[in-house]
Amino acid sequence: MTGTVYKSTGSWYYVKSDDGHFYNCRIKGKFRIKGIKSTNPVAVGDRVEFKLEKSQEGEEEIGVISEIKPRDNYIIRRSVNLSKQTHIIASNIDQAFLLITLNNPPTFTTFIDRFLVTAEAYRIKAILLFNKIDTYNEDELSEVKYLAAMYRQIGYQCIGISAKTGKNVEQVRELMKGKTSMISGHSGTGKSTLVNVIEPSLDLKTTKISEQHRQGQHTTTFAEMFDLEFGARIIDTPGIKGFGVVDIEKEELGDYFPEFFALKQHCKFHNCLHLDEPKCAVKDALDAGKIPWSRYKSYLQILKGEEDQHYRIDNYEQE
Repeated sequence: MTGTVYKSTGSWYYVKSDDGHFYNCRIKGKFRIKGIKSTNPVAVGDRVEFKLEKSQEGEEEIGVISEIKPRDNYIIRRSVNLSKQTHIIASNIDQAFLLITLNNPPTFTTFIDRFLVTAEAYRIKAILLFNKIDTYNEDELSEVKYLAAMYRQIGYQCIGISAKTGKNVEQVRELMKGKTSMISGHSGTGKSTLVNVIEPSLDLKTTKISEQHRQGQHTTTFAEMFDLEFGARIIDTPGIKGFGVVDIEKEELGDYFPEFFALKQHCKFHNCLHLDEPKCAVKDALDAGKIPWSRYKSYLQILKGEEDQHYRIDNYEQE
């Protein structure tokens, strides 16, 4: 039988067969995909082959996954901890929404840029959703507008929303029609709240922001895909603290910053890393104020292999 993975707990997989039935499935023995070493060999969104077997109790049929179909794409991150293991968040995605909040909790530009670089590298359209705009004062709204203008100039679609009040949620819903979308972001940015507004019947669990640390608490433990009534699918993902970029060569990194890539042909050296090379078009644009310093900082941090350190979201001025 062939089906699509809707939920992965790490040991069990909830698979929807092509005839519309759901089955609890597992993998038999060691199961690794050639060229990919990750904590989860099977990810939400994967198309799989499986066969049904009687459980040991003999009461229900369980599926045994034998094959993963080739992926159109996937989005992967390195765990920001001592293990350095990689984790595939989801596969076969049409678009990825990143929820951004200015505070409660803060989303830093380095995190945004790492997410965007990974989406570019794996050919996934990324859309930035600036959530909780109903809670910001005038100065904070100005900051959100600045950030949105910055990313729009690069070429990313940005939408200011309020999952709580429903502002501009209909616009997000329209973008989802007929597609498989992933929603990502830090814990507490409102992912599950947004999904509930888009499809109230799902009634996903939400929790309040931790007052002590002003951080979100994990409400979604595992990535899970849901069918929506208006002909779309959405993948709700666990909150991510840090986003480690995986398997991008130094010479390629600049290609995943669209504003750098547009200038690459004007650099003196075709393999320019935009560091100290003479006649670098990217550095010239940076000095002229045509490229934001926050983007260049993110580029340097990834290039040097540094972890996802939390720069302030408003740290976009040259220091």
